[in-house]
Amino acid sequence: MERRARLLGPNVSTFYDEPVHFVKGEGVWLWDADGRKYLDCYNNVPHVGHCNPRVVEAICRQASTLNTHTRYLHDGILDYVEKLTGTMDASLDTAILTCTGSEANDIALRMAEGMTGKRGIIATDATYHGNTALVSQLGKSNVPTVGFGLDQYFRFVDAPDSYRNPDPDGAGFADAVAEQIAEHEKSGVGFAALVICPYFLNEGFPDHPDGWLKPVAEVARKAGGLLICDEVQSGFGRTGTHMWAHQKMGIVPDIVTMGKPMANGHPVGGVVTRGEILSTFRKGYRYFNTFGGNPVSCAAAMAVLQEMEDHDLMANAKTVGEHARSRLTLLKQKYEFIGDVRGSGLIFGAEMVLDRQCKEPASAFTDRVINAMRRRGVIHSKLGRHKNTLKIRPPMPFSIENADLLFDTLDEVLAETPLTR
Repeated sequence: MERRARLLGPNVSTFYDEPVHFVKGEGVWLWDADGRKYLDCYNNVPHVGHCNPRVVEAICRQASTLNTHTRYLHDGILDYVEKLTGTMDASLDTAILTCTGSEANDIALRMAEGMTGKRGIIATDATYHGNTALVSQLGKSNVPTVGFGLDQYFRFVDAPDSYRNPDPDGAGFADAVAEQIAEHEKSGVGFAALVICPYFLNEGFPDHPDGWLKPVAEVARKAGGLLICDEVQSGFGRTGTHMWAHQKMGIVPDIVTMGKPMANGHPVGGVVTRGEILSTFRKGYRYFNTFGGNPVSCAAAMAVLQEMEDHDLMANAKTVGEHARSRLTLLKQKYEFIGDVRGSGLIFGAEMVLDRQCKEPASAFTDRVINAMRRRGVIHSKLGRHKNTLKIRPPMPFSIENADLLFDTLDEVLAETPLTR
């Protein structure tokens, strides 16, 4: 830790009161430097499992053959983009590959400006979309204290909260967005885009019915703005019901951004959009990314899609996710401090409260639970505006047996952890 602070500087974040030093991963398992084995219930980056053999082989094979950039022709990027866009609506037929989700969202915002001629962006007040100078302005929960003074272009709406402020058909959320669109137009900035994670993961993944985003999509389109769906966390079959969370929520966005799980840990991000939007962007911006879409990255990303198909990992997410929610519901019946259970597929968790009637967040308690789980060899985290919702988002090969180990351990921890403020 001392060496890390000296070489990387102060305030480089770590998880847990006692940070973990991992040295090996395989499937849904991790090992620390002392040889202890941990169940990974958190990491969505190794989407098809840590050190997945198919992905490792694809990277090695392509790295030993050729790796360069997209100013030379190569089939890998075309094959991958064709397969990727084939999982979405036919209108979403072109793509740019980047190295990170931050870059992807940065490009998406510039695409919106190019298409609309306006700069006003709307997001929720409890989200995160990346850390470039532009998209870092979208993170109200971690507002930059230095930067280029871009805040006049960003307006925010309250993140949806199905537990404390139900909005069953999405009309309330749509009305809130409409109000902020009007404010953008009144200020002269104009409305360019609404940026959302369609499953609102950082906001605590509220429990909404399929099709919930239709009203807000209509509001954004009617106002002449673009709808940008950030699928960095929610995409690639994680919900168990659909390949993409925007499909689950009943909409076709103008732009889809993605990152973390695309290539199982190899740094790949992407922007998928309509041909006309990409064409307008290409005319207005001379965009080039040295590493984005390189042959090795594309080989890794293609291997992820192939692995998902061959092992039907989306169906596995659905089956295991249903089992996980049933186990969580049983725990809710046992423990009064579990206020709400929610999730879909391999995104699931429970919101911890001090009192079920007033629904006061049990944030400190949640933190103690997470650290106790880490000490027992189970890795997961927390999220939401109050950081009181368990964030459980394991690799896609996660099994019912793995889920039972998770919840058996959680039951023991909950029984032993005092509920204090």
